[in-house]
Amino acid sequence: MPTLTFDGAGVTVPTPAGDKVILEPTTLELTERRIGVIGANGSGKSTLARMVNGLVTATTGRVLVDGVDVAAHAARVRRRVGFVFTDPAAQVVMPTCVEDVELSLRRHVERAVERRAQALEVLDRYGLRDLADTSVHSLSGGQRQLLALAGVLATEPAVVVADEPTTLLDLANTRRIGEVLHGLDQQLVLVTHDLDLVRGCDRVLVVEDGRIRFDGAAHEAVADYVASVEHTPVVAP
Repeated sequence: MPTLTFDGAGVTVPTPAGDKVILEPTTLELTERRIGVIGANGSGKSTLARMVNGLVTATTGRVLVDGVDVAAHAARVRRRVGFVFTDPAAQVVMPTCVEDVELSLRRHVERAVERRAQALEVLDRYGLRDLADTSVHSLSGGQRQLLALAGVLATEPAVVVADEPTTLLDLANTRRIGEVLHGLDQQLVLVTHDLDLVRGCDRVLVVEDGRIRFDGAAHEAVADYVASVEHTPVVAP
């Protein structure tokens, strides 16, 4: 498995009221196959995940993928680290399913005929072959998310980062996407609110107020997170 290293990596952004810490300087070495990240909205968990492929740049410290500095070599790292967004509309941009996967392959497969053939193979792998020429706008939410994931996996990245990929899905599609993610050969960094989904991870980070509150086995991390939520006072509207 690849090694993801956070070497004192943190993120601070300027605001009218002064600098705001999004993620405190964090030191971690992640080598497990399936890594979960949980925490409340605004806790900093998505920021941590996006630092892995340079969508967010550390303002202190650095992040490395197998020793390669993400900030210094972002393009190189992004060829190894695929990213799946919460809303597939951020990724699915071509008119049809096959064209969308072909777009993902454009830098990897030069000849159009070969690119089309590989795109069809990818769609077949994820049960979307019959929808190859279907408009992406007619797909269900689950189909769109599966297509977005297929587009990322088409380039065979070493790491897949998925940022709340099931938030917009119903139960059946959540399970389908979860099965695909947990069945990957690649290293997976999974940001999610779905505690059932995260229980399948080998290691789970609990992020709270811009820091790693807990780092350990999935069942222990979930228990820690649930306990912290139960003791959080409810603020009246």
